[in-house]
Amino acid sequence: MTSITPLSIPEILLITPRRHGDARGWFSETWSRRTLAEAGVEHDFVQDNQAFNAKAGTVRGLHFQQSPHPQAKLVRVLRGEIFDVAVDVRAGSPTYGKWAGARLTAAGGEQLLVPRGFAHGYVTLTDDCELFYKVDGLYAPQTEGSLIWNDPEVGIEWPWDGEVILSDKDKVAPRLKDMPVPAF
Repeated sequence: MTSITPLSIPEILLITPRRHGDARGWFSETWSRRTLAEAGVEHDFVQDNQAFNAKAGTVRGLHFQQSPHPQAKLVRVLRGEIFDVAVDVRAGSPTYGKWAGARLTAAGGEQLLVPRGFAHGYVTLTDDCELFYKVDGLYAPQTEGSLIWNDPEVGIEWPWDGEVILSDKDKVAPRLKDMPVPAF
């Protein structure tokens, strides 16, 4: 049976599908509309994405898309390990500016459901890390937004002490207090 656990922000879910194994290896149903709908989770995923990160300490994010093209994401690791984070950037939300995160590993098969209205990012904890994620909205670059990964007011407790590898875009993302509040 799939395990579904709300994190400190209840809309963010840690989903761990059951693995069925034997001497050959294992099988896991990683997405089932029926199973998640029975748990009250309904998304019409329209696009699958895959990302490869060569070095541990790579930070991607924190990214979001706002109206009219917001996206929810279901993230899992195919190889390696990450610390995956979502930050609430919904105007008027009681958890605005708060974050929740979890370690996702290829070995454990954990997944993070990041709802619409949340900035998403991760740090790789291993070299040669590969991710797969589903989104429920098509990519629309004109609606993209970002939040700096290390905003002290958000206070994400990243489990990485070394130098980080960032894209040029992520290096100059605004702090929450300097960012226009996005519309979802």
